[in-house]
Amino acid sequence: MKKIILRADDLGFSQGINFGIEKSVKEGLIRSIGIMVNMENTEHGYNLIKDTNCCLGLHTNISAGKPLSNPELIPSLVDMNGNFRSSKEYRKAFQEGYDFVDYRQACIEVEAQYLKFVSLTNQKPHYFECHAVQSENFFKALETICEKYQCDYLPACFNGPVLFKNTKLYPVLEASRPDYDPYKAFKEACLKNYSDGYCMYICHPGY
Repeated sequence: MKKIILRADDLGFSQGINFGIEKSVKEGLIRSIGIMVNMENTEHGYNLIKDTNCCLGLHTNISAGKPLSNPELIPSLVDMNGNFRSSKEYRKAFQEGYDFVDYRQACIEVEAQYLKFVSLTNQKPHYFECHAVQSENFFKALETICEKYQCDYLPACFNGPVLFKNTKLYPVLEASRPDYDPYKAFKEACLKNYSDGYCMYICHPGY
């Protein structure tokens, strides 16, 4: 039997994304949802799926919208208007081999997002991971806050499996490819053999 986890990311990003995720849960196969807790539409999205039987994760975000913490305390993460720096800036820094994220500042924002998740859902996140950023200092901050609150950290992975709660997960994230075909990508993922773990197929439903 194929072992596949279907995860939808970015709940809260917009109402269109929220309605797409709601439909994919109530009329489809999604049973795992990554929530962005700092966005204007976070509560709208959560209210759509809060009564469903889904695994809810903290999709920790430092590249879209505004921070939950005081921008003055996290200058490495924000632009001159107090918004998070864009994912394009993070990609450029990663490609050029430097990390502008300050670890201590990242801890401040990650903790604020964790506390918001708990306030919103009245529970700890079932998993704790990140949105669209490759930064070792950010990853270190995620691990630190996970340890502080005894949460389950799901590491970012771009090459090969990750270990989560003593189980191997093989992430499949094809949506950023210019030729992305969700049906083809999902079919190919289903055909692969994951005998020692689970395929974690990550998608982004929305309108």
